[in-house]
Amino acid sequence: MPAIPFLDYCRIERVETPGEKPRFEVDAVAPLTNSRDAAHGGLLMTLLDVTMGQAVLAETEGATSFATMEMNVSFLRPGHGRIAATATVLRTGRNVAFAESEVRDQAGVLVAKASGLFKPIF
Repeated sequence: MPAIPFLDYCRIERVETPGEKPRFEVDAVAPLTNSRDAAHGGLLMTLLDVTMGQAVLAETEGATSFATMEMNVSFLRPGHGRIAATATVLRTGRNVAFAESEVRDQAGVLVAKASGLFKPIF
């Protein structure tokens, strides 16, 4: 995985799950929360974005990075505690890929869902 310094800043961690979908987790604690002590929307968007991008990288032979071209996010519930994102690539091509991702809390409750277009970089 290419280095993404912003992930360190946001305390987002990749959880290795061999043979599984890419998974990233983060603890929704200050200063990563909003005024209601829930995960900030920007944190959720970053988590969704990187998870989809890594799924695209895993399915695009020869790609070394990715660029997000478009992302659509739905915030469904406040995220508290440890939250995790997984992603699935629905279609991939040489120039563009389409992926979906979701964030769930520790109880498995859906917090946010996203879809996006990504450009693999070779």
